[in-house]
Amino acid sequence: MDGRRTTVRDMRRSNRSVILTSIYRQGPLSRYELGHETSLSAASVSNLVGELLDEGIVEEAGSVESDGGRPRVLLRVAPSFGYVVGAEVGETRVRVELFDLAMTVLATVVYPIETPKPAPELAVKYVLQGLDAVITQAGVPAERVLGLGVAVAGVVEGPADAVVHAQTLGWDGVPLGAMLAAGTSIPIQVDNGANTLGQAEMWFGAGRGATDAVVALVGSGVGAALVTGGTSYRGTRSSAGEWGHTTIMYGGRRCRCGAEGCLEAYVGAEGVLDRYRLAGGPAARSDDDEAAFIGLLGAVDSSEVAAKVVEDTIGYLAAGFANLVNLVNPERIVLGGWAGLLLGERYLAELREAVGKHALHRPYAQVTIELCELGRDAVALGAATLPVLRLLREGGTAKRVTTA
Repeated sequence: MDGRRTTVRDMRRSNRSVILTSIYRQGPLSRYELGHETSLSAASVSNLVGELLDEGIVEEAGSVESDGGRPRVLLRVAPSFGYVVGAEVGETRVRVELFDLAMTVLATVVYPIETPKPAPELAVKYVLQGLDAVITQAGVPAERVLGLGVAVAGVVEGPADAVVHAQTLGWDGVPLGAMLAAGTSIPIQVDNGANTLGQAEMWFGAGRGATDAVVALVGSGVGAALVTGGTSYRGTRSSAGEWGHTTIMYGGRRCRCGAEGCLEAYVGAEGVLDRYRLAGGPAARSDDDEAAFIGLLGAVDSSEVAAKVVEDTIGYLAAGFANLVNLVNPERIVLGGWAGLLLGERYLAELREAVGKHALHRPYAQVTIELCELGRDAVALGAATLPVLRLLREGGTAKRVTTA
C-alpha cells in the first residue's frame, strides 16, 4: 500500500510539473490549451490548475474569446510567488542579480576581480555578499527567495554538491557548492556558465522553438551548451560542452588549459588580443579585455594588422562552428558571450559564409546561425533559471527558505 501511495503521489507531482512547466514556458495559456499541450484530461487539468491557483503559484492573466462559448481565462505563473537569484563568477567580475518569476531583474550588484585567477574563497565571499545585497536592495523577504543559481567556468560535477574543476581559473576539485551552502540557508545550485546561458537562450531567447541546438559562449573563455531533443547533453560526468578546448590546430598556440591548439586560444578574447600584440598591435596590455577588444575591432578600417587578426578570428570561429555542424547536426547555433556578440554584431554575415566553406553541405543547409537575444549579461539570468527549473520539476512543491 505504501508503494501505491508513493506512485500515485509521484504521478500527481509529475502532472503538476507538466502543467506548471507548460504555463511557465508557453503561457499565458487557457485550461483548454493546457489540455492540448499536456495531453491530460480536462478534469485533471481543472483539478491541478485549481490547486496551483489556491497555492498562489499560478494566477489569472486576462481572457481571450473562444469559438462561440464563454471567454477562456488565461493562466500564468505568478511573478511574485517567489524570487530567484543568479550569480556569474567570471574572470574579471562577480555579477549577482535578483529576479521575480517573470525573470524581471529587480536588483543587481557587480564586484570587480583584480586577478584572472581568483581564489575560490574570494568568489564565495562576493557571491554571498551579493546575495545579501540584492535581497536588501530589492526589499524582498529572504524567506521568499526560492534559490540561488551560480554560473562558473569549467566542469561542474553535481549541480547541487558542485565540485568544480576549472583549469583556467586554477581550481581543481573545489567544493564550491558546499562552500556556498555553509554561508546561507538559501538552496544553492551551481552549473557551467555556457550551460546556464544555453538554458536562458532556449527558454527566453534565440533558441526558443529549437529542439537540437548549440549555444556558444565566447568571452575571455569559450564554451558551449549542447541541446539534443530539448535536453542539455552533459556527458558521463557533466563535462560535455567544453568546445573551447577542442583542437583547432595541431601543435598550435598554447591554451590557458595547458594544451596546444585549442579553439579558445584562437577565438577567446585573451587569445585574440595576444595574437594581435604578437602581430604588431598595441604592446601595452590592458587590464580591461573588453575595452581592448572593442579597440581592436575599431582599428580594423585603419590597421592592416587589426583587419588580419579579426579576419583570422572569424575564420577560426567558423571552423569551430563547422565542426559542431558536422558532429552534432543542430538546427540552430546561437552565438553569445560578450566577445561573441561584439564579433557577431559586426561580422555575422561573414561568419555564416565562412561556416559554409568548412561544413558539409547538407547539415550546413539545415542549420541557422543566430545571435544571443538576451544580451552580454545573460549568464547570470541563466544561472537564475536553475532554481526555477527545480521549482518546475517539483511541480511547485520546492520549499522556500524557512527562518528561525
